[in-house]
Amino acid sequence: MDGDPAVEPALDGFSRVLPLPYRVALIIVLGIWAWGANLHYLSLIKIDVPSLVRYPSRASPHHPPHHLSTYRIATFLSIPLVCFLFLFWALTNGSPKDVAQWSILPNLYLLLLVIGFIAPIPFVSRNGRLRTLATLKRISIGGIAEAQDGKFGDILLADALTSYAKVLGDLFISLCMFFSPGHSSTGPPNRNCGGGFWVPFIISIPSLIRLRQCLIEYLRVRGANKRSGQISATTGWGGVHLANALKYSSAFPVIVLSALQRSPKPSKFGMSEATLFRLWLAAVFVNSAYSFYWDVARDWDLHLFSSSKERNDPEYPWGLRRHRWIHAKEIYYTAIVIDAALRCTWSIKLSPHLDHFNDLEGGIFMMEVLEVFRRWMWIFFRVECEWVRNHRGPALDDVLLGDWSSKDDDDD
Repeated sequence: MDGDPAVEPALDGFSRVLPLPYRVALIIVLGIWAWGANLHYLSLIKIDVPSLVRYPSRASPHHPPHHLSTYRIATFLSIPLVCFLFLFWALTNGSPKDVAQWSILPNLYLLLLVIGFIAPIPFVSRNGRLRTLATLKRISIGGIAEAQDGKFGDILLADALTSYAKVLGDLFISLCMFFSPGHSSTGPPNRNCGGGFWVPFIISIPSLIRLRQCLIEYLRVRGANKRSGQISATTGWGGVHLANALKYSSAFPVIVLSALQRSPKPSKFGMSEATLFRLWLAAVFVNSAYSFYWDVARDWDLHLFSSSKERNDPEYPWGLRRHRWIHAKEIYYTAIVIDAALRCTWSIKLSPHLDHFNDLEGGIFMMEVLEVFRRWMWIFFRVECEWVRNHRGPALDDVLLGDWSSKDDDDD
């Protein structure tokens, strides 16, 4: 509670209501609710997510389903968040001085959030908590399990972390301000806290994790081909993993060029501000376009970008694919449009130098929420695609004829 009166008048209206630490906590909890909704809907359309991520089956039919356990965790974390927020609003009443002085409250909740992940939670499976922590530990250094041990789950979690890259940066800024003399973590966000290196580095960590995972997968394929003496018909020579690694690498120029633009003297790098901006814009375009293409063509296995001959193939009707587990084709097209729009928005938001517009803190928060929404939507189609690859999905004609449940039963 060491607010600096000199900076308090600069506190914008949105930050008085929802300071930076609360925004971080809110987005994290929102992501847990979203994962529960993913599990819930996918279970309704007969997609067994636990089997895809190699999660142990429920020992008894009396145990709650996985989505219900996730909802319970989200509820356990949401109730104190609401209580802390109402207490904060009652104590500060929108006063910049009081907002800065009561920074201890949101940071106490962040501590509770960490404890909630580590400590046992009533009515929540102990095995599930330990499994999640083990997965986080493994992927935190870019590790990835073998396919039979839950590789797909590692990929899902690591990909989700890339959507939280900016949130992780905000978490660092919040903690840095809290422990810095003369600053308050609920005051105006000090984007330079910790110097010019740490925030860009932390934002890049999720992409570094996925980059290492892709390289590990490539080396596994090469090793398997070498042992067998021939290129596998199913995995090929591993080029797809190198292409995926290149996609995650395309985020680094965006982050680095943004950091250079934040430098007080960008000309010392031998480039003018205009040149840096043009390079940054080109990097944003490459990252956005590459990521969007990969979402649609590889992660969702849709053939919108294929040749006209492939799009006219009965196996790929309407530029999609024949076997689908979500009813209407319009849902896929809508998801593609939303993903394209939010991919562009998020690539720009990865740029720390845009945070100079501190009067738009509410807009920055909304963009982070929209990225959580995009990832939530992406998971539905990514998991559905993986399920189709492992289990023959309902044929298009069966869907159109309404023979959904009987086809599901046959396939299962």
